[in-house]
Amino acid sequence: MTDLQDRLERFETLTAECELITKLATDSAKREFYLKLSEQYRQLAADMRQAIATKAAA
Repeated sequence: MTDLQDRLERFETLTAECELITKLATDSAKREFYLKLSEQYRQLAADMRQAIATKAAA
């Protein structure tokens, strides 16, 4: 299960980094890009949490 946990941590880290870049970006196109990217990573983290919960319940 550590592989799944490692991936979850990585997605959470990437989400936080993209959110920070979104806040700091001065170019609106880059801001929008990193905002969408952070949303994608947030969804991947949620999916990973679900996979971990499903595996733990089995």
